[in-house]
Amino acid sequence: MNGCNGKNNRETILRCAIYTRKSTDENLDSDFNSLDAQREAAELYIKSQAHEGWIVLEERYDDGAYSGATMERPALQRLIEDIERDRIDILIVYKLDRLSRSLVDFAKMIEFLEERNVTLVSVTQSINTKDSSGRLLLNILLSYAQFEREVSAERIRDKVAGAKRRGKWMGGPPPLGYDVDRPNKRLVINKSELPLVRHIFRRFLQLGSPMALIQELNTKGLTTKTWTTVKGKKRNGVPWNRSHIYYLLKNPIYIGRVRHKGQTYEGEHEAIIEKSLWDEVQRKLAESSQARGSASRRKTEALLSGLLRCGHCGSSMGITFTKKKNRTYRYYLCMKANKSGYGTCPVKSVAAGEMENAVLQQLRGIFRSPEIVAQTHRSIERMDKEHRKNLEEEKEQFEKELNVIRADAFKLLQNETSFARDELERLEVQRDELEIRIQSVTKKLDYFREHSVTLKEVSRELSTLDNIWKHLFPSERERIVKLLIEDITVFENRIELALRTEGLHSMIDELKIKDETEGDYGSILSH
Repeated sequence: MNGCNGKNNRETILRCAIYTRKSTDENLDSDFNSLDAQREAAELYIKSQAHEGWIVLEERYDDGAYSGATMERPALQRLIEDIERDRIDILIVYKLDRLSRSLVDFAKMIEFLEERNVTLVSVTQSINTKDSSGRLLLNILLSYAQFEREVSAERIRDKVAGAKRRGKWMGGPPPLGYDVDRPNKRLVINKSELPLVRHIFRRFLQLGSPMALIQELNTKGLTTKTWTTVKGKKRNGVPWNRSHIYYLLKNPIYIGRVRHKGQTYEGEHEAIIEKSLWDEVQRKLAESSQARGSASRRKTEALLSGLLRCGHCGSSMGITFTKKKNRTYRYYLCMKANKSGYGTCPVKSVAAGEMENAVLQQLRGIFRSPEIVAQTHRSIERMDKEHRKNLEEEKEQFEKELNVIRADAFKLLQNETSFARDELERLEVQRDELEIRIQSVTKKLDYFREHSVTLKEVSRELSTLDNIWKHLFPSERERIVKLLIEDITVFENRIELALRTEGLHSMIDELKIKDETEGDYGSILSH
């Protein structure tokens, strides 16, 4: 890059833009703040280069209370636009980190400046990218910054691991049965939720089925935990699903332990489930897992296994088969009729092939139905909107917590006591953790902004699924059916399907991934 050559053959006039940034809004309303100090230093530097034809542009590019972890800053975006319009020859910053704290974003910005023959100058670091030594120093600083971030991330992971080994609660939504004592950063028992947790563990052993337990809890109107964030936002409980139940039943928090990377450690909190009950539940879960593994390896196809329910007595209907003259005939059999006698149930059994064809015909009709397509699209939009809202609130809360930490750290800097140094170290860890969380939430929000689903896409992807159905393996078909259907009730003269709208959403996402990567349908759908 040769900024001193100017543009349009200008050799004496080099237009200098000054960019300033401050992470917090602290003291921004004062007569002379950090942004003013940065600009003043830059102006003095430009004056020292007046003999080279450097002049200060009057336009101010000041970003107050904006993090360097993102490029979505108003003044920075105006600066980029003005560079694209050929209004700037030299970009002046007080320090490189004022421009960006992200190595990837910074590298892109340098490339952008080089393409437009704009020189970058850092006042306090003696960096000028117009010459080779300045570019070398810039690369060294960027490499060191990357190293420093990686070391910082490792330090955070080590401190989190150390805290968990000491049994400390490291944040996040509290599990059912506990609340968070925020001043002391530890879990305390919620006595009103305690009976429900114990009931879930004991009832699972009685029923032996997570799905039966889920149905029972939801029928009684019981939900997952309702809790309040640090900001005071209430998070209401939701109906139970499979992931909720498995997370609760496998969480060692309930026996007074903390899990970290496959290991558990004695926690600071009190246990609410006795070890013997916990061990029995884990054995039952292991047996269920083995049973599911055996089911996935079975040779006899059972597309609707676990979904069928008898419309007469409400019992589940399992797969069975008979052999006649070297031919296998498959049936779905009412479990109550099987135990109590066929005379007790008018449904009894249904031919598996006929039942599966009937269900698939209904699914194909659903895939082609404009009403279902529109309903699915509305549901997807509603869920995405709610998810985005939760993420935005989460990000806002993290940013406010970050500002509080920075303010506390600023006050502690005035002291030289050992207590102040310890507190600063603690605040530094919290700050780094929050910045990582903010970055993670920001990436999720960006994904939602870039992957919105249109009504046309919903219709196209559902039609695609209908077209490729015959090419799928039996295990893939079974997975898709379980993803799309909540349950199927079988009556003497009809069947009723209860759909999972969120399942349609997930399936559309998978099919969209195929469209974007041009991969194989079979490999995508068999994940």
